[in-house]
Amino acid sequence: MIVGCVDVGSTFTKAAAVDAATGELLATASHPTTIGTDVLHGLDAALAATGVSPDEVRVCSSAGGGLRLAVVGYEALVSAQAGHRVALSAGAKVVHVAAGPLTTAGLAQLRSARPDVILLVGGTDGGDAEVLTHNAGRLARWRSRLPVVLAGNSVVRPELHTLLESAGKPVISTDNVLPRIGVLEPGPARSAIREMFLRHVIGGKKLSRGRRFAALVRAATPDAVLRGVELLGDGLAADLLVIDIGGATTDVYSVLLPDAERAHIRAAAAGTLWRSRTVEGDLGMRWSAAGVIEAARAERIIDLDPVLEAAAVLRSRDPGLVAEPDDPNDCRIGALAATIAVRRHARSGPDLRDVRLVIGSGGVLRHAEPGTARAVLRAALTDTAGGWALPREPAVVVDTDYVLAAAGLLADDHPAAALALLAPLLAPRPPQARHTA
Repeated sequence: MIVGCVDVGSTFTKAAAVDAATGELLATASHPTTIGTDVLHGLDAALAATGVSPDEVRVCSSAGGGLRLAVVGYEALVSAQAGHRVALSAGAKVVHVAAGPLTTAGLAQLRSARPDVILLVGGTDGGDAEVLTHNAGRLARWRSRLPVVLAGNSVVRPELHTLLESAGKPVISTDNVLPRIGVLEPGPARSAIREMFLRHVIGGKKLSRGRRFAALVRAATPDAVLRGVELLGDGLAADLLVIDIGGATTDVYSVLLPDAERAHIRAAAAGTLWRSRTVEGDLGMRWSAAGVIEAARAERIIDLDPVLEAAAVLRSRDPGLVAEPDDPNDCRIGALAATIAVRRHARSGPDLRDVRLVIGSGGVLRHAEPGTARAVLRAALTDTAGGWALPREPAVVVDTDYVLAAAGLLADDHPAAALALLAPLLAPRPPQARHTA
């Protein structure tokens, strides 16, 4: 069986034809995302450009802003932080985090963030339920039909589900993201967020007329990519880092081997997420190019640079701009986006010192000469001023065929094919001893 795996991105739609029996990559193609008309136009054009007729089509999407999620938690340092981490691992762009009892002003802030879904968390199982109950009540009375994923204290969860449902809110209940202090359980909430995205969000983006597109979509793109990254990390059996430089965001994924000695003290109460993702909505090659320059100045990486700033503004104003491969301004913006995104990811908790393999993704890397792409990534991997411990001599590869998302779409029911598809990215290196400091 041939499966057409398609990622409908904010700028380009990428298609891969894969033999689901063997994992052989038969063909790839891309087409500008036709968000101004109907995304199916670009999707069908990308599939046609592969020259292969698939038996089945599977789609992931980040078009229309992807999945925008707000977290409402019990307090900032534990449940809200845990919910934030789980939301990122579910492929969401976290646009708002609220901690403590919701007030009228808090609801106004929540509305202004324009989330697609609310992740409502709070309390360990059997612990304090007062704030979770209060927040569920405020959301039930709120004049909004935003979908809610309820993943808090199991003792009161059934009655709060009934409360929200009776108020006409789309709601899915699932296991607590933080059942005990220091124990983070992202899986059930991640699945519930995916279900809510497919059931209530993707159709509401008005990306396509009719029901065909919504029926094809299996996941938000970052969720599919993380699934592929997890599978690759399991195959490598070593720490792995992925830097995906997109048109609107720069996403960083890390899959680390669990190691109690490496758990950060400041993250202990909210648990440790060994497979994580951060998304930087102000760092991108087109829609967010101007944000890269602003962030680079804030990080004191660059001073005033009128030429680079003008190039970034041009890209922000014209997201459809197609630059020549190895364009100097594209490469500089990409290097800055990668550097800042990895800084932020590392500062969020993951210890990246033992990373053995770094994978780069995104058009600025895939369409560049190998030496240029490595130079863009090298800027992030030699960032001695970033305040984080660098990986020690990792292997570096670029996902030139964009197979991570395709593998994620295949992983659940064709795991062997998905792993075979990822095999070219594996760059075996001699085992290295773990640090003990």
